[in-house]
Amino acid sequence: MIQLLTMKKLLSVLFILSFSMIVLAQKTISGVITDADGKPLASASVTVEEPGKNAILAYGISNAKGEYKVSVNSSEGNLDLKIKAFNQKPITQTIKNEDQKLNFSMDSQATEIQEVRLKTKLITKKGDTISYDLKSFENKNDRTLADVLKKIPGIEVNKDGTVLYQGEAINKFYVNGKDLMEGGYGTINNSLPKDAVSKVEVLENHQPVSILRDKVPSEQAALNIKLKKSVTMTGRGEIGAGFSPLLWNVKLTPMFFGQKNQWVVNYKANNNGESVENEGNLLSFGSRWEGRRSQVSANRWLNVEQAQTPDLPEKRYLLNNVHFFSANLLTSPFKNKEWELKLNANYTNNAIERDSYSNEILVNGSNIERTIHNDFYTNKAKGEMIFTKNAKKGFFKNTTTWTGMWSDNQADAFNQISADENLNAPTFNFTNSLSTILPWKDKLFNVMSYVSIQNDKQTLSSRPGRYSSFVPDPLFSTPEQFIPNNFEALRQYISLKSINTTHSASVGLSYRKWTFTPEAGISVNFNSMKSNLNGINGNESTLYGLDYQNNINWNEVQPYTQVGVNYKSQNINLNLTLPVNFYGIDYNDNLRGTGQAINKTRFEPTMFGSYDFASFFKLWIFGSIANSFGNFGDLYAGNILTNPTFVQVKSSQLPETTSRNASSRLEYRNPLNNLFFNVSYRIGNNTNNLVTNQRISPNGTILSEILERDNTSTSNSQRAEIGKYFPSFKTNFSVNFTNSNSKNYSMISDVNEDFETINERFYSIKNEGQAFGLKFNNTYFSWLSVDYNLTMNWRKSTDNSSNLTNKNSDWNHNLATYIYPSDNHTFGFIWDDITTTLAMESYRNSFFDVSYQYTWVKKKIDFEFKWLNIGNKKVYETISVNTLTNSIRRNTYNIRPSQFMFTVKFNFK
Repeated sequence: MIQLLTMKKLLSVLFILSFSMIVLAQKTISGVITDADGKPLASASVTVEEPGKNAILAYGISNAKGEYKVSVNSSEGNLDLKIKAFNQKPITQTIKNEDQKLNFSMDSQATEIQEVRLKTKLITKKGDTISYDLKSFENKNDRTLADVLKKIPGIEVNKDGTVLYQGEAINKFYVNGKDLMEGGYGTINNSLPKDAVSKVEVLENHQPVSILRDKVPSEQAALNIKLKKSVTMTGRGEIGAGFSPLLWNVKLTPMFFGQKNQWVVNYKANNNGESVENEGNLLSFGSRWEGRRSQVSANRWLNVEQAQTPDLPEKRYLLNNVHFFSANLLTSPFKNKEWELKLNANYTNNAIERDSYSNEILVNGSNIERTIHNDFYTNKAKGEMIFTKNAKKGFFKNTTTWTGMWSDNQADAFNQISADENLNAPTFNFTNSLSTILPWKDKLFNVMSYVSIQNDKQTLSSRPGRYSSFVPDPLFSTPEQFIPNNFEALRQYISLKSINTTHSASVGLSYRKWTFTPEAGISVNFNSMKSNLNGINGNESTLYGLDYQNNINWNEVQPYTQVGVNYKSQNINLNLTLPVNFYGIDYNDNLRGTGQAINKTRFEPTMFGSYDFASFFKLWIFGSIANSFGNFGDLYAGNILTNPTFVQVKSSQLPETTSRNASSRLEYRNPLNNLFFNVSYRIGNNTNNLVTNQRISPNGTILSEILERDNTSTSNSQRAEIGKYFPSFKTNFSVNFTNSNSKNYSMISDVNEDFETINERFYSIKNEGQAFGLKFNNTYFSWLSVDYNLTMNWRKSTDNSSNLTNKNSDWNHNLATYIYPSDNHTFGFIWDDITTTLAMESYRNSFFDVSYQYTWVKKKIDFEFKWLNIGNKKVYETISVNTLTNSIRRNTYNIRPSQFMFTVKFNFK
């Protein structure tokens, strides 16, 4: 209760601070601008400056009715207001610093132009749209949109391809205003030639559903890629070969973007360390009013032991053999162009090898060594059909998705003895999502329906069985007694079936700038799990017994009702969701005749709001309270071999978790001086009624169990980022800093060889971390370009029960330099340098690449030669701290050796 009151106070303080700034800091100047004939003047620029200074305090543009409005934050008594418009005589007037309405009439002014010189602005802003001239940020070695996008101030691109604006993920990725890829935009971003693009538009506060614009605000931005031509046939291709070992790389991605139809066909295959299959992932999910979308994944309960992956660019370590094919089509099937049909399909065939060695020192002093070799084989097929109408007078969207995944994972592991492990895991999923919004007078009716059906089967085997060391002996009635097993092999089988449905209806009521949306719905989930663990000797399979079987049902019925409150004005966006959720969970163990049930009612509000002021500033506030009473898989009474060294049983009470989160963010984006920055603060805590107890044997085998004990984990973080583009030096520079703190609780029990508890500790781990990032791009010299990225991390982990503290840090440098002696020739140098440190122990890993590229300028064809990992470094070494257990781990990873690649790159048109 104290924590809830604290969170309420924090939210109140955020509201008070935010709206105090709104009330006290701003003066609003508005009015109408007309020409000498009294006709409204559109696109007239209005700036407010301090007298005698060139610093712009506020900036605005008149709309089609000639109306303008600017907000000023200044302590000066008087201000200079300046108005400019094409073929009109400029106006400069000194005004008082107070709220006022001023109308202006501009006189015509014809100017004789002897010479016209056009100069494209780097960044322009009109309303909620910021436009970037792509050519201003590219260098001579850039070939695709993705190459240039990461150099633009205010925009970042994550390792997984997700595009961020002001530190937050975008919700849509359009090309000429159309959303062909429906969130899976990686293919276009990586393969669209930069020469086909005229500019990149950031649509701030973007609401994708047209009928809801100006009614339901959005906190996310979208990206719109404007092509040079309204009808464009383009695309990108690469064909390469190399050796050490025999290497190959094929990329063929033709594209067409028209006014009625768009399509992209993509085939990419390689064994040189590039995970092109990730281009099929969903990176953005649009608005909740479009229905429900998710990245379908296997409901994986079992796993072989897995070698770790290093924090390196994947080209350094990924040993793969991948084929990825995708096709995307958008068309308007009817004369009414408001209707769109989208067909998306992709298929992946992938094989990955991975090796690692780890030495981990646990808090009990045990020294665990593991050597793991993996072979992962994956086949995945996905088909999707989307039918959409997105108009100002109505909305309809139906998305049907079929997904099939077949994986066969293998491991050769060594932990005192060797083991051969295998996991076969097919998954099938069918999903249909429907959402429609219909207007009736001043009301909007919305109906949404979601159905998902998924089946997972998993079979895990380990040979020899004794590799799992110690498992409970079913002959003993006391669960504390264990004996070593003597089976030649163990085989764990699980079958999972899930049917999830959600249906809702709502009505939107508008009054002036307010929109109220009452909504009622119900979510029903049916889940079942069957499992058994077998011990195998010879050709016979010996069933362990009831203690190693499960047959459970986990069913949920969750009705809810809520009211959405939205307020939108020129400067203020406010969204409140006030739901009352009813949780009904029924867990049944069909083998043991036991079960649990829970019925709870909770009020779980969420809110976000934004305020634009002083033309370039935006203040955000967020807050939420949420509850969870468990998920399918949180309870089962029969032991499951979740991996060959981990036996798990979950026979506790239903988990209860309450999460409270609040955050605030201040943004500044000024296209007049190419400056962007944002600062943010986040705080949260989770209260739980259960804790995990890991019982560790002398050789590192773990038996996990769940115990009832109340605990609260907390976290908070602060982040700041600033970026500026310097046109005179053709330099983009940005820095960011993050500070984070968290506190978590867990239990560890040391056991002897008979799995009898000899020491038990309930303790908290406090984690502190700081991260610094720097990005620098320069193309000042026509013959040279430099891209440099630096990330530094410092971490401190403290066990409060023993006052044991571990500190570690890492540095990561990435430098790419290209020299252009002429238009035809490019020489490149790439340096990756990663260092990890713990106390007096440090591991440094440096990698160097060189390249030469000859460009056939007339045909726009590149011939590239690369020598990767010149030093032929074969292993990557790190030292780190497990933040959950405060144990120390040293890792050694096998990586790709020195290799040579020759590649031909070209545009399709």
